[in-house]
Amino acid sequence: MSASGRRKVFRVGASALALFSATALFAGIVIHDRRAPGAALTRSAQLEKLGGALFADRNLSFNRRQNCVSCHSPDLAFTDPRELGVVAGAVSRGADGRSLGDRNAPSAAYAAFAPAFHLDANGEPVGGLFWDGRAATLEDQAGGPPLNPIEMGMPDKASVVGRLKENSAHVAAFRALFGETVFDDDERAFAAMTAAIAAFERSPAMSPFNSKYDRARRGEAVLSEQETAGRDLFFSRERGNCAACHMSSDRKPAEREVFSNFRYYNLGVPVNRTVRATNGAAPGFVDRGLGGGGAVAADPRFEGRFKTPSLRNVAATGPFMHNGIFGDLRNVLLFHQRFSDPFAAERAGREGAGFGEPEVPANIARGELASIGRLDDRDIDALTAFLKTLTDSRQIR
Repeated sequence: MSASGRRKVFRVGASALALFSATALFAGIVIHDRRAPGAALTRSAQLEKLGGALFADRNLSFNRRQNCVSCHSPDLAFTDPRELGVVAGAVSRGADGRSLGDRNAPSAAYAAFAPAFHLDANGEPVGGLFWDGRAATLEDQAGGPPLNPIEMGMPDKASVVGRLKENSAHVAAFRALFGETVFDDDERAFAAMTAAIAAFERSPAMSPFNSKYDRARRGEAVLSEQETAGRDLFFSRERGNCAACHMSSDRKPAEREVFSNFRYYNLGVPVNRTVRATNGAAPGFVDRGLGGGGAVAADPRFEGRFKTPSLRNVAATGPFMHNGIFGDLRNVLLFHQRFSDPFAAERAGREGAGFGEPEVPANIARGELASIGRLDDRDIDALTAFLKTLTDSRQIR
């Protein structure tokens, strides 16, 4: 699927408004309202509402041109809808209108289900936000983009708080929710902002669980023969084995499955040379992922590892991989096949050139990749069909 093709197929429609019993719309953001008729908003609902307004506020960027929606639009399952010329949506543009990042903007939908970043009993990393887990929680993540020099570009927390004070509605909401003295301390006010945005990201607006897959589980829809075959391959330990990394439990899919184990792997993804030639990266720069430090101290064991993303809305959110190197979902599946099928790159056509040398050759998850049985074209098509059933209803025309 091309970057341009996904925008022709997926969009927000009027049906999005029917997903909730009552809604308010802030610059394209659907805010869930759980009030009974005539009842006052609960504190949690007020917090979500404020978070949605902040999510859409361009004044929180230095040039007043960019907001959270710019890179996490509900029009594209809370990813970046901008194609930006030759980079074709692989990375995002900053508020200055020129700067380009080096990683693909992950979907903010279902992000609330990631556990806080931690090392498990075996010393293996789990959870967190961003591709490298450097934000332990949603609150931590919400505070990152405003201060990132190539994202929203604000110089410091005090400057962000200054912008909040310009908006009388924000000021009133902050004082009502966090106390009259919330703006007496910039750290406290900034933390309040991240708490509100995180509350919005935890709301049902961001995690509706209303895809065809969900409806089929509830007996409200029926998967086609091809979709069923793809589902069986996905969960099969002997064949597709996708669930080994894309399921939150090692037993069976949860009722509200988010299709990630939130662990970190080096899949041997090659450099996206188009992005690197465009974004001004230093010659020889290597994206070491988790191994580059941030979530944990730089450690050679973690070189090249990136967090396993949720597969919710995956068919609507290409380009794919941490650097957006693949535009076709089918070819992502073939890329995962390259240790079990010597002809996987050839089957991927022109994008098979992206099956070349990995950016970080150490620590490649060969065991996990080799455990995927060789799948023929019919199998790949069935898996692709199943993955499309994970698209939320509001994203389908």
